[in-house]
Amino acid sequence: MLNRRTLLAAALAAAFGGMALAQDRSIVVASTTSTQDSGLFGHILPLFKQKTGIDVKVVSQGTGQALDTGRRGDADVVFVHARALEDQFVADGFGVKRHPVMYNDFILIGPRSDPAGVKGQKDIVAALTAIMGKAAPFVSRGDKSGTHAAELALWKTAGIDIAKDKGSWYREIGQGMGAALNTASAMGAYVLADRGTWLSFKNRGELGIVVEGDKRLFNQYGIMLVNPLKHAHVKKEPGQAFIDWIVSPEGQKAIGDHKIEGQQLFFPNAVVPGA
Repeated sequence: MLNRRTLLAAALAAAFGGMALAQDRSIVVASTTSTQDSGLFGHILPLFKQKTGIDVKVVSQGTGQALDTGRRGDADVVFVHARALEDQFVADGFGVKRHPVMYNDFILIGPRSDPAGVKGQKDIVAALTAIMGKAAPFVSRGDKSGTHAAELALWKTAGIDIAKDKGSWYREIGQGMGAALNTASAMGAYVLADRGTWLSFKNRGELGIVVEGDKRLFNQYGIMLVNPLKHAHVKKEPGQAFIDWIVSPEGQKAIGDHKIEGQQLFFPNAVVPGA
């Protein structure tokens, strides 16, 4: 009887251990709408799972929300694009270490009619100044995302206090990049977008790129493991395995290989110091 009980206990322990191991082979990544909407995750995650057997569940949010998700311990990894906020996340002890991953750029999208007369410019600050001067319709994500943070920083660089100076021409929607582009398309408005989402966006209507190429439109992405010292349930090993793969030559090649209509959406730069 004792032997049978011992064997049963061992079998149950093995079963529950196997279930725990299976659960450990999945992680939650809080990331931006741009990495999701651009199709990047759809391209790279099957490759990562094939390599490691680890499932990745993506929570797609604005960067500010994604970082908040990490702060609450509701994600194992955070993959976002707002360097100052990322550095603060690590400095506050919520992230273990920030790793650079890739970059693309922001672009100013606008209607074909171009009421502010900015099409073809390379100076994003001059373009924003002209948009405000003409009270031309502008859609802001208004969602504390990385793109929203970049937009606010650009208004500030232009010497414009948008919180004080905005009028009915400036519409904040509190939603992601796809929704902002859809709203701009419906309104015939300008909107700041990341190039990756724009390339994958189908409902363009009368919209097109009006300003690009300004170095102030550079858009860097970073990745961080949520600190298990803050949240003991964080899956450290599989989470770090995902980060290690993303910044490895194999992961970096996978990122660079993601293209839409022959155009590369993101440019890997994990090996660039200080990126």
